[in-house]
Amino acid sequence: MTKGKILVVDDDKNICELLRLYIEKEGYDIEIANDGQEALTKFKEVQPDLIMLDIMLPIHDGLYVCREIRKTSQVPIIMLTAKGEVFDKVLGLELGADDYVVKPFEAKEIIARIKAVLRRAGGDKVEEEIKLVKYDKLSINLTNYELKVNGVQIDTPPKELELIYHLASNPNRVFTRDQLLDEVWGFDYYGDSRTVDVHVKRLREKLEGVSDKWALKTVWGVGYKFEAKD
Repeated sequence: MTKGKILVVDDDKNICELLRLYIEKEGYDIEIANDGQEALTKFKEVQPDLIMLDIMLPIHDGLYVCREIRKTSQVPIIMLTAKGEVFDKVLGLELGADDYVVKPFEAKEIIARIKAVLRRAGGDKVEEEIKLVKYDKLSINLTNYELKVNGVQIDTPPKELELIYHLASNPNRVFTRDQLLDEVWGFDYYGDSRTVDVHVKRLREKLEGVSDKWALKTVWGVGYKFEAKD
């Protein structure tokens, strides 16, 4: 029994075969696509548990592919980006990607990212503790990865949900961006603080103005906090 299906999308066949070697060794099934159109076709056919998506692709680039997939699915997406493509990395996250890896990368980093994202997306089925926090008109369930506003479930990528759960579980505590990278993304995450800003921005679009009893606040010069009133 495999651990899950992973779709790798990259026009560099050498990178694809290297990823196949390491991913299959960890017990996952892998499918490969070498351009944006093939990626969308295989996404529909394979229904992967996770997608590793290069930004620079023939026919349709990775940002277009990410946008199209997000119209119908919240499958976790890890973007692959060349060093220095800061604008594309941020835009990818704004479009709904959950994480990104900068090339060149090490195999152990890729595997750690895959495991972490799949764990967040699927939850720990053997864990009995229900990870749930509630506030006025807001319910954040990390066990089932559900975010509800006014009783209505809101589609939320795994990383966003884990971030708001972490902040809301520690009300009124201020976290620096580096602390959030370490505690939410994990010690193996090699991103930068702009990643946190992008995810907070996306959360605010979903949550701002819902209630006057809590708010996702920026503490200028420091970081962020979930402010809750008694």
